[in-house]
Amino acid sequence: MTRHIALGNGTLLINIDKWLQIRDLYYPHVGQENHILGNACRIGIAEGGKAHWINEDGWIRELSYEKNTLVTKNIARNPNLAIEIKLTEAVHHKHDIFLRQITVKNNSNFERELTLLFHHDINLYGDGIGDTAGYDPVNNAVFHYKRKRYLYISSKDKIGYTAGTNPDSWIDCQDGILNKNPIAQGKVDSAISIRLRVPAKAKKKTSYWIACGRDFSDAIKKNDIVREKGISKLIEETREHWKKSLKPIKLAGLDKNSRDLYQRCILTIRTQMDNYGAIIAANDSDNIRFNKDTYSYMWPRDAALVAMALQRAGYSEITRELYFFCEKILSEAGCFLHKYNPDGSLGSSWHPYIEDGKPQLPIQEDSTALILAAIHDNYKRTRDKKLLYKLYLPLIKPMAEFLYNYRYKDTKLPQESYDLWEERRGIFTFTCNSVCLGLLSASKMAKAMKDPAHKKYQKAREEVHNSVVKILYSEKDKRFIRGIIAKDKSKDATIESSLASTFLFCGLDADDEMVSNTMSAIENNLSFAGGIARYKNDQYYAENGKSNPWIICTTWVGRWKIAKAKTLEELREAKKYIDWIINSALETGILPEQIGAESKKPLSVAPLTWSCASYINLALDYSEKFESLAKKAKSAKKASKRR
Repeated sequence: MTRHIALGNGTLLINIDKWLQIRDLYYPHVGQENHILGNACRIGIAEGGKAHWINEDGWIRELSYEKNTLVTKNIARNPNLAIEIKLTEAVHHKHDIFLRQITVKNNSNFERELTLLFHHDINLYGDGIGDTAGYDPVNNAVFHYKRKRYLYISSKDKIGYTAGTNPDSWIDCQDGILNKNPIAQGKVDSAISIRLRVPAKAKKKTSYWIACGRDFSDAIKKNDIVREKGISKLIEETREHWKKSLKPIKLAGLDKNSRDLYQRCILTIRTQMDNYGAIIAANDSDNIRFNKDTYSYMWPRDAALVAMALQRAGYSEITRELYFFCEKILSEAGCFLHKYNPDGSLGSSWHPYIEDGKPQLPIQEDSTALILAAIHDNYKRTRDKKLLYKLYLPLIKPMAEFLYNYRYKDTKLPQESYDLWEERRGIFTFTCNSVCLGLLSASKMAKAMKDPAHKKYQKAREEVHNSVVKILYSEKDKRFIRGIIAKDKSKDATIESSLASTFLFCGLDADDEMVSNTMSAIENNLSFAGGIARYKNDQYYAENGKSNPWIICTTWVGRWKIAKAKTLEELREAKKYIDWIINSALETGILPEQIGAESKKPLSVAPLTWSCASYINLALDYSEKFESLAKKAKSAKKASKRR
């Protein structure tokens, strides 16, 4: 369940699989309205009345991005057919157009007449009901439309075409000669063909694009842009845009592979950010087959952690819209609910509003706390007082008051909510640590706004912090526990990787005995296949009952090792986790959610935005610590020489 290529501009997102097939087309929101719904839009080449599809055996496929861009360098070779197809693809950074430049190489010793085939299994609005597909002879294009979604599919060369009731067009492609059916309605598909005469040992270039619009006029205007400017020019514009968007990096102590993955993670996150402000968790629609839902939502927790990684990497200007999005979706209670669609509407949920006959807030409180932390992180880095003024009363203050009030009077701990994995309800160490960070952030922003409430937020933070140490640290186990289960108030002593939050969020030092005991227990008990699992006996996508290592959990242990390193030799112990993540990435640099404990293959969704953000933090931690320790080692060496 992976997408090897993600191309997007904040309005249009195209995902491509390992067979070079378009599998997802999201428009006009990243993560909402998947007009392909995970179906395969195949590419083929026909000769002598027979089609050969590049998802079939016999083809050797190589997928990659051009370095530091959102432009692909995808190749499919078939030695038996003596054919090579190169695809240079992009979503234009400004216009909602998917661009594909195709180079066909004839490796035989004779001239050949070849026909490229592009099949489209499109379901507008994701339902496949009442669609129309047809041919527009004036614009040399096949179109799909329904209500306010219009796709124009064309080429610089004259196209063959067909439109049918699915799978008519697919069947029609098999002999390589399209029957020119001009229109179809209902559950439809379509195909275009491009005929090329390719001399022996020579190459021929052609093009293919999908222009997306809200009506015929909008789509045709974008179609005309490609015709007027040319596909090469538009791809070059996009290539330069993304290269210029990346900040220069040093990443001291890390090699080229580490640096390349870092920049790829930045670009991958950009494809998952909607222009309306939402940062989406993942947009791999194959997950529908697992649980009849997707990851195409904005979880406030995930979005906050991704935003903080981007801000730390120097991209504070592109996270601002997230906070205005959060202002619009904040509940009257001052907290966030489970998850949200990219248009701001409430997402699906399995958290009930009632438990044992009593009403409850179906929330994950860490989501509210971490958004507060992300806003403060942005302010700390930019000192943008205007942003603080705009957000303080409608967003920051209500969230701060919620965190302050949603606590028990006796223990001072937060009241029950769902854990970060969305599996159980109670008072969890990760949530409490997040609340510590949220209250501290609220206090600092309140002080900047000259709000006297900063004192009570600071006091509340100290109270929660002290209670975490007093109540959630087990003297018996000599480590922190997962939390307290809501149903029976029993303590859950499960070893869980998210307990890394005690030093990442709660302010405890990385080599504090309580933290060291906890993190050592995590590393010793949750190491699987080179990485770190969420917790023991985690059955989500488990292979033969074995818990799988996750990218995010692995980075937490890596960050702890970096934080406590006192010498360059100790620091290098953390490098194994960086190397493991690099080796776990897809060939294109896309990071998945988890890796199979047995298969060693990516599992669940890919790309996962949170995985990318976690790697960014890990790489920056390593680089900063390397510079610090190298400087100390250099000074010590000089002092030794003087003696």
